[in-house]
Amino acid sequence: MGNKTKHSAKKLEKKLRKLERELWTYEYLTKITQFDGATIAPENGAAARGEALAALSSAHHTLLTRDASRELIHDLKKAAAKGRISGQLADEARVLARDQREASAIPTAEEEAWTRLTCEADAVWHKAKLANDWASFEPYVDRIVETLKRHAGYLDSSKDPYDVLLDQYERGLTAKSFDAFCDQVRETVVPIVHAIVERGYQPNTSFFDARVPADLQKKISFDLIELMGIDRADTTLAFTEHPFSEGFSAGDARIATHIYEDNLISNVYSIIHEAGHAAYELGVDPAYSYTCLAGGTSMGIHESQSRFFENIVGRSRAFMGPLLGVLRRRVPAVFGSVSEDELYRAVNIAQPSLIRTEADELTYPLHIMIRYEIERLLFSGEATARDVPGLWADLTRRYLGIEVPDDTHGCLQDTHWSGGDFGYFPSYALGSAYDAQFLIAMVGDGIDVGAACAAGDLAPIRSWLEQKIWRWGRSKDAPELIELACGQPFDATPYCEYLAKKFGALYAL
Repeated sequence: MGNKTKHSAKKLEKKLRKLERELWTYEYLTKITQFDGATIAPENGAAARGEALAALSSAHHTLLTRDASRELIHDLKKAAAKGRISGQLADEARVLARDQREASAIPTAEEEAWTRLTCEADAVWHKAKLANDWASFEPYVDRIVETLKRHAGYLDSSKDPYDVLLDQYERGLTAKSFDAFCDQVRETVVPIVHAIVERGYQPNTSFFDARVPADLQKKISFDLIELMGIDRADTTLAFTEHPFSEGFSAGDARIATHIYEDNLISNVYSIIHEAGHAAYELGVDPAYSYTCLAGGTSMGIHESQSRFFENIVGRSRAFMGPLLGVLRRRVPAVFGSVSEDELYRAVNIAQPSLIRTEADELTYPLHIMIRYEIERLLFSGEATARDVPGLWADLTRRYLGIEVPDDTHGCLQDTHWSGGDFGYFPSYALGSAYDAQFLIAMVGDGIDVGAACAAGDLAPIRSWLEQKIWRWGRSKDAPELIELACGQPFDATPYCEYLAKKFGALYAL
């Protein structure tokens, strides 16, 4: 490479760094505003917050899609094709070009309107859930669906709008491929659920009913965050209606949980789950900081990390010793007489329930299928928001065999639709399925997962995930990451075998 070419490459890199730092700043401010809105902001601040978010969204959109940015990304792609730039810079050019192409499809004015709509919808959803008032939220669902159909048409008018949305969350995913996944999982899960119901045995969980004050649960939350291997200086704990986490930057990944004083175990597994998300964000290669490669690559991979810690680690027999140690230390009157075996069976109880976030590992994918089928009907035009409560009740009855008492425990329980996240739910089920393959690969690479869990030292597990998944950020899409980590493409069979083996043993089927 000649000096002139080197100089040209350096000049392009300098321009790219400036653009990406500015884009990151808008993204950071947006996340701060959204996190504040979901945790500590007063109820009546939603309108002003919507205006601020719309302005940030507009500025980000304009910066990414302006002519100077287009020219820069064009020049970077051209340089990459000629081999003048490689490695990280080429990855940044590729990912940023995709971001720009997708952002350019949506007019700036529509982007602003979308941000206002979802901010308003989120505020209405929070009130509606608490008041069991689907009617107040219903109009927003129809408006969001219609807007997303239009946006999907901008992105790719040749595809079904719902397939376009699925691809936004998990590259390459289509309704056809997810249908096939659901068929395979359903064939495994439903007979096991029926067999458990017919057997009529369930473990003792009475110790979960004890009241544990919020202040004590906060201490347990921090104990668990540290047990997951996260540095307290890298995170904070906030409180919200629907648990979530957010990565802001290197050294800053925040967790928000919901504490029920009469349901300690809900918070325990919310914290472990969200800590998995936070660990992923914190584990991305620091060289990607302030670039388009920072953060998780897809929602399916992100959910695989949270659910790996929640289920593969957090609900394993080996982990019961460290977990029980935390619970006995903080709530000795309740957990002092509970054995590891009793706790293991209790945290793995499998029975149909109403709330997705508290569903057991076995029935969880059935909750996803309920939401997926409703979303398909909304986007095909076969249903509108007015039909959702009835559809929810019918599908819950069909898949889980239970009745939905009200909308708070049914179609209003999740926050996702208020934010416009249609097409997101399938990633939860896929994340769990990815984990079964990751576990096989991890063991194959010599990691003694059981020993690490039993010791309460998850460093070997974290190290494998960091090397195989976390460090790559957005530089690799999910299919490539899975194949690199596991040596083969995604296959749902290991997941089905994992569920059959684990719950067959727990219930002596």
